Amino acid sequence: MTTEALSTDGLPPLREVVRRHGLEPKKALGQNFLFDLNLTGRIARSAGALDGVTVVEVGPGPGGLTRALLAAGAKRVVAIERDPRALPALSEIAAHYPGRLDVIDADAVGFDPRPLVGDGPVRIVANLPYNVATVLLTGWLGAETRGDRTDDPWPPWWESATLMFQREVAERIVADESDRANYGRLGVLCGWRTQATILFDVAPTAFVPPPKVTSSIVHLRPRPEPLPCRIADLERVTRAAFGQRRKMLRQSLKAATADPVRLLATAGLPGTARAEEIPVAGFVALARALEAGG
Repeated sequence: MTTEALSTDGLPPLREVVRRHGLEPKKALGQNFLFDLNLTGRIARSAGALDGVTVVEVGPGPGGLTRALLAAGAKRVVAIERDPRALPALSEIAAHYPGRLDVIDADAVGFDPRPLVGDGPVRIVANLPYNVATVLLTGWLGAETRGDRTDDPWPPWWESATLMFQREVAERIVADESDRANYGRLGVLCGWRTQATILFDVAPTAFVPPPKVTSSIVHLRPRPEPLPCRIADLERVTRAAFGQRRKMLRQSLKAATADPVRLLATAGLPGTARAEEIPVAGFVALARALEAGG
């Protein structure tokens, strides 16, 4: 008996859905479908109890994870899908769960789901397309803020995010200065604003088609009160520091300020240190020093 035969939601097996709707995965869209219902159920459960929760899902494809989220009790799922071929299959799921699935025909990059989620707790749960996964995550962390804007509300509109990434990206998300091989701008941003944990790995054989890399499920929970600084300044100093990560900060930070020695002194950091040695709090201090005119 196949894993799909264990379905209890009354909907057809996913392989049948894919065949019927001609949903061959497209590499250009970063599509890798999950047919293992045990695995999609595990991902849904990793997001915690979903009763009364609205879930935002990106890239549902034929709807394997969508079905798992609804079966797990999500009050409502807002599924954002840019592939028009998948919309009829998702419409069938919506008909099976009346009033609980909203399918949005849109590109999630640059799309703001906040007007759609209503009141109550909201969580993001998604098997993200690899080609846009990091862009989506940094956007949800507020990194689309630019210039001198200070209206950067935090905590965000979502109370947690349970997301699939390539394993190497997951390692960068959770890395800090103790993991210098993986620590970088992404680790600083995620460590500053969230508590991020790798929950478990997913083998390539779980997907159709199988990718060439192992995937990981990452759970991120927003920090209610991250150390204060402007995100635009934090991005500026991390971009400079990690852009030349093998150089000492007194050299690499010349890309962010005309006087890096003064900036470092204001932040209380040694100029001989390198980017991968500086904890998140140190980069926040640099960002605050930059805002102060360092």
